[in-house]
Amino acid sequence: VTETRRKFAAKFTLPTLNLTHSAADMSSRISATFFRDLVTMAADAAKHPVYGWKTTHFWGPLANWGLVIAAVNDALRKPADIISIPMTCSLCIYSLLFMRFAYMVQPRNWFLFSCHFFNEGAQLNQLRRGLAAQKEKNKSSPPQPMSERTRSLLGLGALATAGAFIAGPLTAFEGMARLFSHPAGPLTIHFWAPTWKWMLSVSNIIDYNRPVDQISTGQQTALCATGFIWSRYSMVINPVNYNLFAVNLVLAVTGSYHLGRKILAHYNKPAEKAKA
Repeated sequence: VTETRRKFAAKFTLPTLNLTHSAADMSSRISATFFRDLVTMAADAAKHPVYGWKTTHFWGPLANWGLVIAAVNDALRKPADIISIPMTCSLCIYSLLFMRFAYMVQPRNWFLFSCHFFNEGAQLNQLRRGLAAQKEKNKSSPPQPMSERTRSLLGLGALATAGAFIAGPLTAFEGMARLFSHPAGPLTIHFWAPTWKWMLSVSNIIDYNRPVDQISTGQQTALCATGFIWSRYSMVINPVNYNLFAVNLVLAVTGSYHLGRKILAHYNKPAEKAKA
């Protein structure tokens, strides 16, 4: 009888549930599924015939990620006196415009959008550091009025940003629509984003004689890569953008100039020490 009762109890008694372990197990399964799906989606996107890793639609944005990496690396490891205020201002407005460009271009490029989203934050942080260092450096001198160059830079940035975002409303006017009917015309982001990118080359030209130890190697390497790769990218997007092609060609040249100065200075340093 006792054995029969024991078997009956074992058969009909519910097992004790360990809720803590069950919740942890469920959480780990959900996490594993999420990351597996994420990796699968990334792999599918990388192999996509239109914008996968074999296309310029992938390598163009990848080159731009170099700007983000350079800005973060400089913020963590380099003093603020290497920051070029004109270049950093240009990069802030540049990323703002290219976020819109990445959304409007065909094929739409979320990889490019995410790059400029992060670059905007990284460059604003660098601008904050550069301005703080400049203020500290000039603390003993009387305050200087805003230079003509800085006013022009800010004015052009405001014009470029406004032109990019008011394109839609202005095209409602028939006369304006006829005048600016080109897919990459002055009332589209396809005009204003590349036009502002010219300021990166202008900033490099302004800094043509900048002390070599104040040049960011990472930033200039990223600008060179961006210039060369985007010269190709500008010809495979819709609409084809000759303005974008020209600006990236010039950017590659100016970036190579500064990078060349940095490399020559690095190899000439031991010779100068030996002479001394």
